[in-house]
Amino acid sequence: VQLQASGGGLVQAGDSLRLSCAASERTFSSSRDAWFRQAPGKEREIVATTRWLAGTTYYADFVKGRFTISRNNAKNMVYLQMNNLKPEDTAIYYCAGTGRFYDSDPYNEGGYDYWGQGTQVTVSS
Repeated sequence: VQLQASGGGLVQAGDSLRLSCAASERTFSSSRDAWFRQAPGKEREIVATTRWLAGTTYYADFVKGRFTISRNNAKNMVYLQMNNLKPEDTAIYYCAGTGRFYDSDPYNEGGYDYWGQGTQVTVSS
């Protein structure tokens, strides 16, 4: 399974963007999806993750109230709606997923088996 992230771009502070993540196999159904980001010179960090059947979602403090992770099951797509973007949100955003039955390290990269290639988000002040 390969994931394809898209939707990044150059926006101004306060603008919104919606990132999309598509799975190469329409029959693939993930148990958990996440978005990570990596800014220049920094380590990759989690932005949001959700375990669909449990209905539990985690957002990093720096995006709470501004970003929303969601999924369209019919299209097998995962989204990250980003509102009120700030310059510090500038980074490459990666989608990630796993089909594991049991959670394993969901807040770090090791908890995911499939990754998108990343999409650049640049927020100007």
